[in-house]
Order: sequence, then structure tokens, then C-alpha cells
Amino acid sequence: MKRLIQRRDDAPRTTVRTFLEPLAYLSPFLIGIGIFTVYPFLNVLLLSFQEDYNLLRKQFSGYGLANYAAIVQDPAFLSGLQNTMVYILTVVPASTIVSLAIAVLLIQKIKLSVFFQTAYFLPLVTSVTAVGLVWKWMYNFDYGIVNFLLSLVGAEAINWLNSPAYAMPALVMYGIWSMLPFTIILLLAGLQNVNAQYYTAAQIDGAKPFKIFRRITVPLLAPTIGLVLIVNTINASKVFDELFPLFNGRPGPAHSLYTVVYYLYDQFYVQWKLGTAAASATILFLLVFAFTMAQLYIQRKWKHD
Repeated sequence: MKRLIQRRDDAPRTTVRTFLEPLAYLSPFLIGIGIFTVYPFLNVLLLSFQEDYNLLRKQFSGYGLANYAAIVQDPAFLSGLQNTMVYILTVVPASTIVSLAIAVLLIQKIKLSVFFQTAYFLPLVTSVTAVGLVWKWMYNFDYGIVNFLLSLVGAEAINWLNSPAYAMPALVMYGIWSMLPFTIILLLAGLQNVNAQYYTAAQIDGAKPFKIFRRITVPLLAPTIGLVLIVNTINASKVFDELFPLFNGRPGPAHSLYTVVYYLYDQFYVQWKLGTAAASATILFLLVFAFTMAQLYIQRKWKHD
């Protein structure tokens, strides 16, 4: 009992100095977060409730839900919301599956594995606008490489960028490709942390490669896959950089490819309706937040089960 009391007395006590010293080290980071993240978020949230906001005069008629009522009745916003959800539900799972297959191949001890890892990483440091222009030429109706590959199997050329029916598939294929580098890097890091003894024991027991992948690799990689799904969902919900260069700054042919972020851009920079732009940003944040929480819940339940 005396030893226990003595150990408690010897434990470091929290004083003003011990509290302020780490706070001083963290203050530059906290100040940056407050200025560039917390303040803009609160400002947008407040702006979304300000009705008839005038940017030049910095005036508004009052607080209310008129901005939210306006966007939920706007067909452009509803179309953008639908297109964004379709984009997320197709690009995120597809990019994760393809990236997992590539990561499993890259983790193998094969020749030129370092070269392939570098090749898959290079698009991550390439300008998004430049890559978008390259994809635009690849989708060209007359001499694009995509239609050339289709002609090799006897398929007819597709007007990818001028047909509303094929605009979304074109954007989805580009989106899957753009997500591969970052996703592959995360999954490679997760695979490298898997203990090789599990694979050795499974091989000794005579387990087949697919069963090893399903029973060992996927469960042990579940936290990394969950992180990938959350990060990619957030990135996919902000789809704009891929859309803008692909369709010359337009939301697809005949304005058929509106997304929530493009709607926000149009309301803010083109029509100068800051209130509806802020309201659309707030709704997008709430949807992504709910989606992320649902993924975390499913991931925790899967882990415990």
C-alpha cells in the first residue's frame, strides 16, 4: 500500500507549464486549422441560412431556410445529386477492386516490380488538368485510342463526349483510373504489414491461393480497405477536376452531367448566388458525413463479427 501511494506521489502532475508547453508547439497547427478549416466551414454554414445575400453590399434580408428550399426544388441540383451518387457508387467500389488486384500483383517478388510501382504512382503527381486533356483526346470520336480499341473487336465508334448516354460511363472510367494510384499505395502499405507466417501456415495446410486471399488477406486488410473506401468516397463526392477539362468546362453534353460541386461552382462563380451555393455545400457535407459514418459502422460490425 505504501509503495502504491509513493508511486502516485512520484507521478508527474499537470501544471500550467506542462499544459502550455505542448500547446505552444501545437499552436501553429491549431491556428492554421482554425483559420483555413474551422472558420470557412462555420462561415459557409452561416451563409447558407442568410437569405438574399448581396456580396457587394455584404447585406442580407434575414435568416431562414429559403436557400435550402430553392435548391431542393431546382432540377439542376437534383440532377447533380443523382449524378454524384451514381459516380460514387460506381467509381469507389470499382477502383478499390482493381487497385486491390494490382496491389496483390505488385507485392509479389517479380521482375521489374519497382518499375511498375513507380509507374502506377506517377499519375498521382501529374497535373489533373493535363491528364483530363489527355483523356479528352483518348475519347475523340474520329481518332481516339478508346474507339480504336473498340474497332479491334468489331465494335462501332462511340461519341463519348457528345452523347448524354455515354458521358457518365466516360467520366466513370476516367474517375476509376484517377483513383488507382493513391488507392494502390494505401493497399500496398496494408499488404506489407500482413505477417508472412499466416501465408506459410496456410500453404502448409494445403489452402488454395483464392482461399488464402479470401480468408487471410481480405480480413487482415479490412482496416485499410475501410480507410480506402472512406477517403475515396470523400474524393468522389467532390468530382469536378475530372469533369471540367473533359467537357470544356461544361457539365457534360446538354448539361446532362451536373454534379453537386459543379452546381456549387455555377451558383457561386457564374450566377453569384452565394446563399444557394453555401446551402448546396452544406447538404453535400451532410451526405458525405452520413455516408462515412455508415461505412465506419459497417466496418466495426464486420470486424467484431
